[in-house]
Amino acid sequence: MKAVILYPNGPVLTPVCLGGSTFGRETDEKAAFALMDHALERRLTLIDTAATYSAGLSERIVGAWLASRRPDARHLTVATKIYPPYTPEAIDAAVAASSERLSREVIDLLYLHKWDPGAESPDTWRALDQLVKSGRVRALGVSNFTTPQLRAALALQRDLGLQHLRVLQNNNNLAVRDVDATLIELCAAYRVAIITYSPLGGGFLTGKHRGGVQPGSRFDVAPGHQGVYFHPLQESRLARLAAVSARTGHGMAHLALAWALHRPGVASTLIGGRGPHHLDQALAALELNAPALFAELETTPPEPQP
Repeated sequence: MKAVILYPNGPVLTPVCLGGSTFGRETDEKAAFALMDHALERRLTLIDTAATYSAGLSERIVGAWLASRRPDARHLTVATKIYPPYTPEAIDAAVAASSERLSREVIDLLYLHKWDPGAESPDTWRALDQLVKSGRVRALGVSNFTTPQLRAALALQRDLGLQHLRVLQNNNNLAVRDVDATLIELCAAYRVAIITYSPLGGGFLTGKHRGGVQPGSRFDVAPGHQGVYFHPLQESRLARLAAVSARTGHGMAHLALAWALHRPGVASTLIGGRGPHHLDQALAALELNAPALFAELETTPPEPQP
């Protein structure tokens, strides 16, 4: 995998990085601190959060940890995301609020959290470009953009003579695949690093919800995720994973993680969780690189004949 550095003097992006979407929700501050400590010990180089995660509490927890541990900025990237609207005034206010919660004057990597019509405005990209030029932000990214949406954003930045996006972050796992060959080709052409999230589909790919949503799980705490996964195509992909797991002796989570961690064109995958063992689980799966097995996982079982 090619080494990726998101901004000058930044660390090389590691294949596994830490996601903070559960901080303040399923993961309390003490457990989140333990996860971030473990990520630092394992030399992971990015911690990801967002203004909307637990209404800003995730950012505050990350900020408290940064103030307590004071990690070397040369070895760690802290990423966050802002939500629409994307007017210059709203962007300025959102970045100021995230900086305050993170206890950081400079945000290493700032994403637009999702596509919005505001992303079609030149004023949006000029405002974001000015954040980088002024030193308030080191690098820009977008999350949850389709190929046409990303292509339009990159073209607008190019036409305006602005610094282009450095990162795309999309959902990508065996069940739901928001990174395809066309998107990978576009990102390669513009040297945009791809970071994926939710390699286990919020627990869907562990198989634990096959008998119903488990109490206290992400699908229970954040039921909006259910609508993404509980469909015939995703269920068929889960069935294939279960069959390959039973045949090979590899656990379902181990196989799903390994598949996600070895996607062509993907620079890094975010791993969330409730304790350090979830990071270790992902790092162990990184050791399993089996293209033939991955190809078998991607084959959807035939539909039953009447």
